[in-house]
Amino acid sequence: MAYTTTPHHAHARLKHKIMDPGFPCVAARSVINRKTYRLSSYGALGSSEAALAICHDLYEFSHELPPGQAQFTSFFAMFDGPLEQLTELEFEALLWRQLQLIHEVDARHFKWDATVSKDPDDPKFSFSVGGRAFFVVGLHQGASRLARKMAQPCLVFNPHDQFETLRAEGGYERLQQVIRQREMAYQGSVNPVLTNFGQQAESRQYSGRLVPSQWKCPFKQSFSNHDE
Repeated sequence: MAYTTTPHHAHARLKHKIMDPGFPCVAARSVINRKTYRLSSYGALGSSEAALAICHDLYEFSHELPPGQAQFTSFFAMFDGPLEQLTELEFEALLWRQLQLIHEVDARHFKWDATVSKDPDDPKFSFSVGGRAFFVVGLHQGASRLARKMAQPCLVFNPHDQFETLRAEGGYERLQQVIRQREMAYQGSVNPVLTNFGQQAESRQYSGRLVPSQWKCPFKQSFSNHDE
């Protein structure tokens, strides 16, 4: 089913979903409650035009944030299309096309965040924009996990350092436990794609599809004049 939408309606739908009492991700609920997030709307997922705009907006978003803060923050990139229901494979392909295009813009100006790996198959990998690492969460209408279902495509960029700060303070494992308990109540099972950082490449989690063990991430590192 296709939906017509406006930025206002997209924002309202997102808030309504996340603030549902049963929604499992308490970190997402925190950013909505505390208003520690930014949301912008773009054209089609997987487009060069969206890549340029997202880079600009993520640079601004990062500039506002002190590194290493424990308070959760997120950047929501909502897309006007495609509005027809995508399969998980179709969404995955568009997600990685969009991230590839973002990286190709970003590599002209910034180095990869040195605290994480550039290799998408490395357990220490995290996506980097503006020299800052982000954990990316994809939402779309055809997602098999209820927490990932959205009427229109959305990519959520979560600063990686906030999770490392929480881990150093001893709160990360407790957060994981709470989310997994809520996931059980929300859908009757724990999301099988979720792992701890450093155990398996987080690239396998971005689209939300349960990828097979032999899956290879399509992302390619671009040459940058800033790289040594």
